[in-house]
Amino acid sequence: MDIDLLLSIAFGVIGGLGIFLVGMKFMSEGLQAIAGHRLRSLISAVTDNRILGVGVGLLITCVVQSSTITTVMTVGLVNSGFMSLLQSLGIIFGANIGTTITGWILVLDIGKYGLPLIGVAAFFFLFAKKDRPRYIGMTFMGIGMLFFGLELMRSGFLPLRTMDEVRVWFHAFEATTYWGIIRCAFIGVMLTILLQSSSATLGITMGLASAGVIEFPTAAALVIGENIGTTITAYISSLGASKTAKRAALGHIMFNVIGTTWFIIAFPFVLPLISIIVGHDPGAMMLKDGEETYPYVMRSIAVVHTSFNVANTLLFLPFAGLLARFIEYILPEKDPKGIKKLTYLDVRTVHSPSLGIIQSREQIHVMSEAVEKMFGYLDSIMDKPEGHPELEEKLFRRERILDNMQKEVVLFLGQLLAGEVPHGVTDEARGHIRMAHEYEAISDYQTSVLKGLIKLRKENLDISSEGLKDLKRLHGSVSEYVHMINKALKDEDRSIISRARKEGTEITRLMKDIRRDHLKRLSDEKVTPLKSLIYMDMLNYYRRIKDHSVNVAEVIAGEK
Repeated sequence: MDIDLLLSIAFGVIGGLGIFLVGMKFMSEGLQAIAGHRLRSLISAVTDNRILGVGVGLLITCVVQSSTITTVMTVGLVNSGFMSLLQSLGIIFGANIGTTITGWILVLDIGKYGLPLIGVAAFFFLFAKKDRPRYIGMTFMGIGMLFFGLELMRSGFLPLRTMDEVRVWFHAFEATTYWGIIRCAFIGVMLTILLQSSSATLGITMGLASAGVIEFPTAAALVIGENIGTTITAYISSLGASKTAKRAALGHIMFNVIGTTWFIIAFPFVLPLISIIVGHDPGAMMLKDGEETYPYVMRSIAVVHTSFNVANTLLFLPFAGLLARFIEYILPEKDPKGIKKLTYLDVRTVHSPSLGIIQSREQIHVMSEAVEKMFGYLDSIMDKPEGHPELEEKLFRRERILDNMQKEVVLFLGQLLAGEVPHGVTDEARGHIRMAHEYEAISDYQTSVLKGLIKLRKENLDISSEGLKDLKRLHGSVSEYVHMINKALKDEDRSIISRARKEGTEITRLMKDIRRDHLKRLSDEKVTPLKSLIYMDMLNYYRRIKDHSVNVAEVIAGEK
């Protein structure tokens, strides 16, 4: 076998695949920058309406150009409690249909225009001063790279069909029998797991088929296997997550495995239907400029890919509720009561800033809910002067979790901002980083209040009834204040800042009044100096909590 020829084939295929993958990345990032700001409203629109969920999953995947990113993001949102299992199944079904758009883009036979398209689009990408034309240029540059990369792969594969050894090897994997179909599907699974991209595997499959190296039935079986391979990433992302997140990943696997099983059984009957839909024999060979071409095979592969996922969705959609209950039966809830794992940010969504920012937003909401629960713990602890060990441990534990969560949010968003990110996403990411710091600081001061109470108890220094009443009044006011800020965060109420500053001033005035009354009791020798020192510190901690809450309100209002 000619070594030089093999090297030439390898260089062409590897180079083409690399350009193809970079093109996918550019097209995805460009589309997200253009339309990504609508993703949040799409996610927020998700309800138990299954058809709506399918539509959301389809549209998101068309924008991000990756069903893997969509499903990983969905698993993350299920884990954080933002989405139910039933809602996630609809999105996952839609994502499987959305991922077929790549095949239809590749069907456009404009491979020779790939390089000119890259060149023209690059000028817009490099020299446009406004974001929108720049990202439009980036999108078309990615599309051009897709076609150019596919053309390189196809050219690289062409010499293979003249090699007897290669023909014999590929002949062993022809999908002419059920065993052959299963072997081809298995290769599709393994190749997708290796490349971590069903779109890349689809590109290779189309390249091999259009070069005449593999027959259409073999290509169709490979594509079916790719649907199972793409589920592995979402499953890996669910490891270490909540039981509900694992259920969502299992639903994705069951959808594709069961669908692949019935499609393999129906395979001999499906292929003739594909010929009818396309209107030609998928494997028909024609001579063009003296060269063998297969003008219908890529379109036929795209039809198979889309037909499989649409048929599978139509089959599963009426039984989504039943599937959800079955998954819950297989994976029953066994999580211990108490504080669940609060942190879940998957680094894979860094490649999709518009989805990554949604995930970090949900984590900020979790942090905001956590500090509210800590206020409830503190309130109950104050009612028991003898101490409440269980709640005290819960409060300290939650503070440690929030500390860890803040670090994860900052690291995650730091990675997200390192890529090509639109200005709107950049500003929101910086706001999330700031809010993560503020909520972590609030939890620190809440534990400081608890430490003050514990210190008083250990020193046998009981707070007077007047002092405890004042402290609980201040605690209630600050707790309600934080709740107001958190509600504005959820509602994205930018007008919150005026109310926050006004009510913040009232809290400061209340704190000063309480401090004045306490100092009077100190001068009347009703409290000891040590008790006074600890009590005054606790008052100041509440004032600090108020200050950090105002900072959160500033971020919500868009102030820098």
